[in-house]
Amino acid sequence: MVLRKKTPMQVDAEIFASKNIPVESEALNQLADAACLPGVERVLATPDIHVGFGVPIGGVVAARNFISPAAVGYDINCGMRLITTPFDAREIDVPDLARNVRKVIPLGEGKSNVRLTSKGLRRVLAEGLPGLLSIINSELLAFPDNAILNELDQQEQTTILERVERHGNLPGNPQAVPDRAKQRGLPQLGTLGGGNHFIEFQLVDRIDDSETAKLWGLRLGQLVVMIHSGSRGLGHEIGGHFMRLAGKFVKKHGIKVPSSNLAILPLDSREGRDYLGAMNAAANYAFANRHIMAILVQGIIRRRFGSIDLATIYDVAHNLASLERHARNDLMIHRKGATRAFPPERMKGTPFAETGQPVLVPGSMGTASWLLRGIPAGQRALYSTNHGAGRVLSRTAARGRKRGKRGRVQIPAAISDEDVMKSMQGITLICEKPGSIKEEAPAAYKDIDAVIESVIGAELAAAVARMVPLAVLKG
Repeated sequence: MVLRKKTPMQVDAEIFASKNIPVESEALNQLADAACLPGVERVLATPDIHVGFGVPIGGVVAARNFISPAAVGYDINCGMRLITTPFDAREIDVPDLARNVRKVIPLGEGKSNVRLTSKGLRRVLAEGLPGLLSIINSELLAFPDNAILNELDQQEQTTILERVERHGNLPGNPQAVPDRAKQRGLPQLGTLGGGNHFIEFQLVDRIDDSETAKLWGLRLGQLVVMIHSGSRGLGHEIGGHFMRLAGKFVKKHGIKVPSSNLAILPLDSREGRDYLGAMNAAANYAFANRHIMAILVQGIIRRRFGSIDLATIYDVAHNLASLERHARNDLMIHRKGATRAFPPERMKGTPFAETGQPVLVPGSMGTASWLLRGIPAGQRALYSTNHGAGRVLSRTAARGRKRGKRGRVQIPAAISDEDVMKSMQGITLICEKPGSIKEEAPAAYKDIDAVIESVIGAELAAAVARMVPLAVLKG
């Protein structure tokens, strides 16, 4: 689908989705608005497109001379990590493992876990994972289980860096990070958060590319662990701060944008450079957050089974803007609710030079997740794919809303308790807020298998494997 350029649009807006994928009209309007930004080069959307703040989730915006906080979003580097185990999933007491993980990783919003010193936080914000590994034994003031920390294999931790997007090390600028964001970030490493974030114990139930799966250490029936989380309160504060700043900037300088929600900052401005440095700092924090959670999950498993191999396949970002070269042009590629999917030639010097980049695409709670790989044909979408299934119901519509002392129903819930229980049959669910879990029920999302079929049909990426959940931990 293409929204053809018409005044004041600067470029066409492309949607890579088959006809059977539902797309909200308001999301299309937001995509068209993004195509109106001065200096925009390309605008497109992946099949999971749905309404977001300013720019739709699933939107990709390429710009030559600006960066837009709204085109990245609040949860900077909300991303994924996939870890393999040597076990057949059906031979393991997965619910027990999940319950033990719950003891060391707080679920839900506003939680604390691993506390850094101010000096340690600055190191993480500036250097990401390499910074974290350099301070992990000296700067952590609290850890949920010191035995897990003391048992770390430093060589294993360093090797993981080559399996993290950009080695988990972006040029962050801690000085550009608001104080409030730093305060929120000090105690929150190793926390999951709420919303669609999760930790899942999964079974590999389908292999589409046996050669690549073998190279990546995957087989049918295998137990794997997927972690989905981002930059927590720190990233949210940075997103909100710079969205407000950008709105004031365009007003002050007379830059015409569709709305203040879609404000931009010139890359050569102090404000633009500050946002880029702060965004990178938040991305570094998110990489560190997922790494700490991975350490905790691996520690729980090894406590039960000894010193076994628990390999990281990849850790990939979802909400990020980065400077990339496309068609001989250096462009700022914003991926909001979208993920990078580089082909083999762009992965030279990494373990994925032959296969292309691993692409992790989670489904909704209770449904499958997918592992894809980047291919050359993905250039048509600036080497971008979807980051999930995409919502078809807002959180309020899914759970309903009550108002007043007597609990009068204002908006009836579109999803019943029975619907949720049915969708989770055979799956262990551990959650912080059972009352609001309807927000994440499968019925609130598009069909992930249909979305992936659309991605493959458009040749944005190639399928490697499909995983289904056995146990889900959510906020």
